Amino acid sequence: MKKVLLILGIILVILGIGFVGYGFYKKLTTDIPNPVATMEIENYGTVKIELYPDKAKNTVANFICLANRGFYNGLTFHRTIPDFMIQGGDPNGNGSGSPKLSNIKDDVKEDKDYCIEGEFIANGHNENNLKHKKGVISMARSDYSAYSSSLTTKGYDSAGSQFFIMTKDNTSLDGLYAAFGEVIEGMDVIEKVQNVEVYYRDGDLKEGQAKPKDENGNEVTNPNMPKQKPVIKSITVETYGVDYGVPKTLDTFDYYTWLMQHYSFQQ
Repeated sequence: MKKVLLILGIILVILGIGFVGYGFYKKLTTDIPNPVATMEIENYGTVKIELYPDKAKNTVANFICLANRGFYNGLTFHRTIPDFMIQGGDPNGNGSGSPKLSNIKDDVKEDKDYCIEGEFIANGHNENNLKHKKGVISMARSDYSAYSSSLTTKGYDSAGSQFFIMTKDNTSLDGLYAAFGEVIEGMDVIEKVQNVEVYYRDGDLKEGQAKPKDENGNEVTNPNMPKQKPVIKSITVETYGVDYGVPKTLDTFDYYTWLMQHYSFQQ
């Protein structure tokens, strides 16, 4: 009887190991689809974007987290340039805004603006070889290198929530911005958005000419800003059961404080 029980025990252990092994094998061999974002642009239509976590894992996690918590709902495209790109996702609506920690997680003790590391080749992420061709979505960021070469990395790691979608191939951006997905449906919608009427374009104003004012009487300081900004009604991301987690974040760089300190030091 003892031998029979022992043999049964061994068989059960072998079966258990087999089931566990099969589970791991199935998990490894199952073709899990990439996450797909659905963007509804008010009065324009629906856009579907396939995201590539294998190219920019943290960037994708950040976008998913913001989108599925409703951050982008009601925001706008504040910069549109035909045959180049359209840019949106700024909470301030003018290119100056950043997301806050409370936008991506609960129970934040100290809420503040955040940014993420730039996942592109120039910043050491050689796995991201996505090119900025038509339809590719990429993260907008700041560029402080013109003020000091020591600030190059600060610019590389300054993306937050703002993104842009290419409306034409542009190789000059390759490896310098974190591309993380591509439009798979609704490129015609993006092309309609790129042609929206703007206050003025780069180079339109002559030297000394006053900048136009918006409907509230405020001076429009940024070129390529639509007179009626297209509204992002919603963005939701289907992850097919995969939890991409909360993104790793960095503190935002206070350029104006740095400038004042640098200026004072020079004096």
